[in-house]
Amino acid sequence: MAFGITDLKKGALFVYEGQPYKVVEYSQKVMGRGGSIVNVKIKSLIDSKVLDKTFKGNESIEPADVSNQTVQYLYNDGTMLHFMNEDTFDQMEVPIDMVGDQVGYLKEGDKVVAQSFDNKVINIELPKNVPLEVTYAEDVVKGDTTSSVLKDATLETGIKVKVPAFVKTGDIISVDTTTGAYRERVK
Repeated sequence: MAFGITDLKKGALFVYEGQPYKVVEYSQKVMGRGGSIVNVKIKSLIDSKVLDKTFKGNESIEPADVSNQTVQYLYNDGTMLHFMNEDTFDQMEVPIDMVGDQVGYLKEGDKVVAQSFDNKVINIELPKNVPLEVTYAEDVVKGDTTSSVLKDATLETGIKVKVPAFVKTGDIISVDTTTGAYRERVK
């Protein structure tokens, strides 16, 4: 069931040269006599490569049959991440580099979304923000508690983030998994 190029809105999933892609940016130019071209920036769901692509008005695109399932993170064995489907109890493993730097936001028991294409896991999607405990935060010089002062904090998964001066060891903080930025202290 193909669709037209104007359906390639931001976030749309489609197959290009046999691989699933997601539209990151979209712009359309209407040409004379009713024709149009669409310029898109697309990201491969397999290897995360980003391409700029132009499609002409009469081209048709196949939607990508990508399925999502919620899975629980079990553990990291150094090269593979292990997950379990909570409905079927099926376990799956994916290479650590599929998650990349975001592996530091995963802790045992977390629920994430596994995206599959052709019955093969192609992506692990983390929540936008995750709560993590601060296992070490430097003490602040007395009187220097303005929120503009940032210090390093080590979190329970071993990653380090910059946090405001008032954050202490033992606090639970919310961290943005895309940028690695501190968001807020969780009550």
